[in-house]
Amino acid sequence: MKLTPLGDRVVLKQLVAEETTKSGIVLPGQSKEKPQQAEVIAVGPGGTVDGKEVKMEVKVGDQVIYSKYAGTEVKLDDEEYIIVRQSDILAVVQ
Repeated sequence: MKLTPLGDRVVLKQLVAEETTKSGIVLPGQSKEKPQQAEVIAVGPGGTVDGKEVKMEVKVGDQVIYSKYAGTEVKLDDEEYIIVRQSDILAVVQ
């Protein structure tokens, strides 16, 4: 199956949380905070959303940082994705 977002929505695949801190401390599964960094998997067409023209500024393959509590988590074919509005994406990591 394939996810195709509508409007100004973007499908993200969250990057894996680090298991050790910079100082070398190994974190158990519960203590790991989910990273707010993800890879763009699919991008909606943009167009007119809520009466405003929206131009999509991210593309498939971009690494982005998104708002902490943004989006909807979806599980498809044993993979977890997050669907967010483009406005919930804060920055593109280059």
